[in-house]
Amino acid sequence: MLKFLSKVRVEFNALDPRKAACVEILALCNGRKAKESNPACQVELQRRTDDSPPRVVVTYVNGVEEVIDAAATPAQVIRKQILDRGQLLETEQMFREAGVVWPVLIPEEEIHQSFPGTKHAILDTIVPMVFAE
Repeated sequence: MLKFLSKVRVEFNALDPRKAACVEILALCNGRKAKESNPACQVELQRRTDDSPPRVVVTYVNGVEEVIDAAATPAQVIRKQILDRGQLLETEQMFREAGVVWPVLIPEEEIHQSFPGTKHAILDTIVPMVFAE
């Protein structure tokens, strides 16, 4: 999960019953595998004393900062959100390294073209064989 991040800041009040997702994200970030995936990623804990909702602030390797409301979002959803955004960053980097303009724009007429998939051809040969027996 840390592979795509340069910084993670977890903020919560220790007495807040909504802190569960923050505590879990903090545990995920401090795990051995996560640390090995990106040792340069800074993981910070900010203990709060006010009634602000718990939140996780992540900074991606491209500098984009995202604030996630951890009171309303479970830890696994936060993790998936980070991984999904990271995959998008990897894809973007791959296209840029290949010299392809990002984002890739697909013309409208190509989106609506019919495509004779290979599955259809395979089913045409399998289905008659099944009924022939």
